[in-house]
Amino acid sequence: MASRFVVLGLLIATCSLALASDPSSLQDFCVADPSGPVMVNGFACKDPKAAQATDFFFAGLHMSGNTSNPVGSKVTPVTVAQIPGLNTFGISLARIDFAPWGINPPHTHPRATEILIVIEGSLEVGFITSNPENRLITKVLQKGDVFVFPVNLVHFQRSAGYGNAVAIVALSSQNPGVITIANAVFGSNPAIANDILAKSFQTDTKTIDWIQSKF
Repeated sequence: MASRFVVLGLLIATCSLALASDPSSLQDFCVADPSGPVMVNGFACKDPKAAQATDFFFAGLHMSGNTSNPVGSKVTPVTVAQIPGLNTFGISLARIDFAPWGINPPHTHPRATEILIVIEGSLEVGFITSNPENRLITKVLQKGDVFVFPVNLVHFQRSAGYGNAVAIVALSSQNPGVITIANAVFGSNPAIANDILAKSFQTDTKTIDWIQSKF
């Protein structure tokens, strides 16, 4: 009998791990109420009787993003922050605009897998597998091509042509989050000690100071 309880416990533990995801809705919808006084994993629901079409709507994704910045790209997110009606549904999307040879720098989404489709231009994309292999998996995409970036892995995109490029991405979280590697490491507040970074990147503190000054 004891062994049955052990097996049952292992099955429950396994299932709970396999089902990890954004919260599932137990009603038709749960429009986010950012001003709600209750702190929950996500957002509290506003009264469904007060829901309006605007809670499920976003306009402007047809408009080009401003890529006049050091990296030459602009992300226009459509998450629960833009569409409150996404709350508990575990999905979001974004438009990414690229100037010629612009990049979306190496970053991760801690809570989402990403799927990308090229709408215009050509993109070089890739992700890096986890330690110890750190294998780069990369491909050049053309208009209409689709690519998947697994959850939490470092990935990037770069315009691979002389014209502008546009991509639409979908993510498996209402709030996928983003950690841009360079910004996080060299632009943290307060800053990581330069001797720690110098040792990590096998360089000197003067070089680290110079890089940190860029962020």
